[in-house]
Amino acid sequence: MSEHRRKPPQPQGGGRAAARRGQTGSSSGRRAAPRSATGSPSDSYDSGGEERPFGSRAEARRAAQRSSTSGGRRRAADGAGNGGHGGGRRGGPGGPNGPGRGRGREPDPYKKRIIDYPRAGKYGWARWMPSWKLVTGTFIGFCGSLMAVAGIAYAMVGVPDVAAAAKAQNNVYYWANNKPMVSTGGETNRQNIKYEQIPKEMRYAVMSAENKKFETDKGIDPVGIGRALFNMAKGGETQGGSTITQQYVKNAMLNDQSQTMSRKFKELLVSIKVGREEPKEEVMAGYLNTAYYGRTSYGLQAAARSYFGKDATELKANECAFLAAVLKGATYYDPAGQTAIDPGATREANTKRATDRTNWILDEMVKDGHLSASERAEYKDLPKLQNPRSSSELGGQIGYLVDLAKGYVINNTDITEEQLRQGGYEIHTTFDKKKVADLEKAVKKVRKENLDEKRRPKTDTHVQFGGASVNPKDGAIVAIYGGESATKHFTNNADETGAAVGSTFKPFVLAAAMQDGKRDPDLGESQAQDERTKVSPDSFYSGKNKLKIKTYDGSIWKNDKGKEWLQTNDDDESYGAPPNYRIDLREAMRVSANSAFVQLGMDVGLDKVKKAAENAGLRPNSLTGTTFPSFSIGISDPSAIRMAGSYATFATSGKQNEPFSVKEVEYEGGSVWRHKSATKEAFTAPVADNVTDVLKTVVEEGTGTSAQLDGREVAGKTGTTDGNKSAWFVGYTPQLSTAVSMYRMDDDETKKSRPFLEMYGTGGQETIHGASFPAEVWHDYMEQALKGEPAEDFPEAEPIGVVVNDLPTPSVTPTPTESEEEQPEPSTEPSETETTPSPSASETCGPFGTFECEDTGGSETGGTETGGTDGGVTSSPTESEDPGNTRGNGNGGIFG
Repeated sequence: MSEHRRKPPQPQGGGRAAARRGQTGSSSGRRAAPRSATGSPSDSYDSGGEERPFGSRAEARRAAQRSSTSGGRRRAADGAGNGGHGGGRRGGPGGPNGPGRGRGREPDPYKKRIIDYPRAGKYGWARWMPSWKLVTGTFIGFCGSLMAVAGIAYAMVGVPDVAAAAKAQNNVYYWANNKPMVSTGGETNRQNIKYEQIPKEMRYAVMSAENKKFETDKGIDPVGIGRALFNMAKGGETQGGSTITQQYVKNAMLNDQSQTMSRKFKELLVSIKVGREEPKEEVMAGYLNTAYYGRTSYGLQAAARSYFGKDATELKANECAFLAAVLKGATYYDPAGQTAIDPGATREANTKRATDRTNWILDEMVKDGHLSASERAEYKDLPKLQNPRSSSELGGQIGYLVDLAKGYVINNTDITEEQLRQGGYEIHTTFDKKKVADLEKAVKKVRKENLDEKRRPKTDTHVQFGGASVNPKDGAIVAIYGGESATKHFTNNADETGAAVGSTFKPFVLAAAMQDGKRDPDLGESQAQDERTKVSPDSFYSGKNKLKIKTYDGSIWKNDKGKEWLQTNDDDESYGAPPNYRIDLREAMRVSANSAFVQLGMDVGLDKVKKAAENAGLRPNSLTGTTFPSFSIGISDPSAIRMAGSYATFATSGKQNEPFSVKEVEYEGGSVWRHKSATKEAFTAPVADNVTDVLKTVVEEGTGTSAQLDGREVAGKTGTTDGNKSAWFVGYTPQLSTAVSMYRMDDDETKKSRPFLEMYGTGGQETIHGASFPAEVWHDYMEQALKGEPAEDFPEAEPIGVVVNDLPTPSVTPTPTESEEEQPEPSTEPSETETTPSPSASETCGPFGTFECEDTGGSETGGTETGGTDGGVTSSPTESEDPGNTRGNGNGGIFG
């Protein structure tokens, strides 16, 4: 670049003298930058010509930066010229354009910053990397601020007042017409007792179960707190305090039960303060006096009375261990069961959980030196418990209604059990006061007229009824019958599963045949699933007694032992004309022929039958033995509520509505939840209407004639199970669907095992079947429930499907085995005084209950029938257990 285009150097402080001082710095005692530091060959700034040793200004700048890094004490802010090197303390790299020329020392722009960030003298990513001093200072400052805030908060929080804890408001339940039903649920069933009145076994049981170091800890568990904070930070389930002190504080802070970080922080501070200022005796007494033990019982004294009917001072070691176990959560540890809150909290499951934890606590007490081994050996079973409900306000059907509504709220809203227990809610139910009274009156009438426990104690005792009535249009539960009284019989018979439904299950098989069709035996299994023939109700099947059941491809069905078996009908009767015993499905439903529907289920596929039942509204966990042919004739045990709801699906031409018991929940005058209907199409209208048309035949001229209503169309089905252990009638009109069940079971709910009992001779009748007492209850209730409402007709059923098996099938040449099958056989019906539970699949030759094993022909009879006029008697085994020895399959609760 020519000289005339270069920018002339600007005068700067010091001028040439400064430059010369830079050049001669060694003579004045100051060390000048060596020539190699700048790379300049010239010692003079004012040389006459321009001599540039670098190729460009960029190279000059880079050279200047290198020289500054290696030797200079002060880095130049910009590039260097070629007229001298300016070193020393005052001058930077020289040059005509360099800022070091004659300028002397410049002020450091970063020197006066309190926080060196971004960092001075650093370039690139290092400029933004904080120093260890900055990180340490920040951390110390944060911790100091946190400690200051914690100190202020600690000074502000107070020790809980035990007397003010566990106070709750009532919940108000309303009938469907918004008239008050009952105020309950928030009552304070509580009485404080002194530390001296608490048995030492109770104190030790709680310490062994929850906080072994209680007597020496400082009120908090740092490890537990860290675990809880970590879980909350990662979005997991929040956790409560892990020490007795923290649990006491949690119980005492009932006005704030939120699971938030701020609430947990406050709880932590209060726990620390209580641990430092309160004696251990006061903390233990406070905890046991504020804890919730279930059954609306706050505090040890109330719990002792609720569970054992005694004062706390009289509790034994095993009773103390049981109450310590219940503290873990009464919903899952009260042996009475809490299926209204959680279907998994059945009586059987809760009893097992309570037994296991009680025994574990007793063992821990021995390990901790609080109980002798000899005394521990005395306690093998749970202590005897009282009936769980005693409030007179909850007598009759009210207790069942409240339990049902409470469970529905907990399971279908964001309101927790703990919040509901504290009360203040207004719960508007779907229950119709008049219909509830009508259903209860109908059951009492049948009891009074037919059952006499004094005259027939062996047959008329322990009889139970259950019932439910549902509005088909929206699924609202308008009435239930849960038992004699909620204060005497705790189990809600309308909602608990247990009694097999028998032939009332057959409509789902028919619906599956019309909706999905039967498989073609001439096709492969995979192709047969895709190419199906939808079945007309006019299709023909065999009504032969002891019929060999075939798979869809024509092979004989065999059990797990490889033996054939024979499906029986009621009273070993064959239906249809011999030799083929052809009978159409409408007639088979009318007389409740088992063999026809078992074979139909196999042709359609049991998976399709199960799907149809679920689509109608039955819960999957209530469906039993889904891989056995007998599944089609009702070995499952849905609740009365679910059966009424599923038949309501047929009443609405295939539109399914989930049963519900609460319309709206209000709190402090405002609505916090409202039910929203979600109708689904379970079946097409032709399918549902044809099922209804067939079930009308059952009531008009079949097994259900005793359920006929004056001037109204009725569709329904009877059902009875093997061993005469349960009987059902489920029926509906366009306005109302109702299910009624009847069975016998020991009413002592404290027993671990309560088998179903036979009903031979009950009520003076040879056998009990769906067409007898259940249908009578159904009839009497529906007459009153529909009184004043106009009669409505069902939709006309359109023709549907193909008439299969229309041509007579050729008779089969009898085999030696079949000849033996036709011979009279000894009756397998047990006497009135015998109790013969239905066998399990693993204990017998097949999964169909009572039948005979034919060693000569390898065949066996299944589904022994003893049900009387309604037919459809169904065995009730499962794959792995004998349901005759237990109450259902443990899937009860909230509309099980």
